[in-house]
Amino acid sequence: MLPLVLASSSPYRRELLARLRLPFSCCAPDIDESRQTDESADSLVRRLSLEKAQALRNSHPQHLIIGSDQVAVLGQQILGKPHNFERAREQLLAASGNSVTFLTGLTLLDSHSGVSQTDCIPFIVHFRPLSDAQITRYLHAEQPYDCAGSFKAEGLGISLFRSTEGSDSSSLIGLPLIRLVDMLLAAGIDIP
Repeated sequence: MLPLVLASSSPYRRELLARLRLPFSCCAPDIDESRQTDESADSLVRRLSLEKAQALRNSHPQHLIIGSDQVAVLGQQILGKPHNFERAREQLLAASGNSVTFLTGLTLLDSHSGVSQTDCIPFIVHFRPLSDAQITRYLHAEQPYDCAGSFKAEGLGISLFRSTEGSDSSSLIGLPLIRLVDMLLAAGIDIP
């Protein structure tokens, strides 16, 4: 079995991948994550997941490299990581009573053969109507400023939801494990 490497510095993705009980290492890729002109959200996450995996190809020439990227989409607007309280507050006010689609790009790259599998996994969150006071309390409690959509679904952020829909709840946290297992099986990795 080729060793696995997760092309990410995200503790959330690392925790998710650990659920599969496969040995892996992590290495942060250094890529430009800017959106290209007129690039759709789906195309953006597919491209970035592939670029993250490819960025580690030379330093990990005999590995299976996992790349992942996520954006949140509200209407036609892509919501990135807010990075601060005010932008997170604005995102959650806009999401209040609405539905946000999370698109997670996933790539598994065999760095030896160059063969890659790439997909985009959607997951929809329907938000409760949220007051400014609820949003402020939540943001002070969890400070989700490094999370697309301004919440942590694995934590208190779940209290903001009315419902969710999608085939793989782990995609909401940033690494779609069900689809990743499909890719790993196709690459000859036995799980469990």
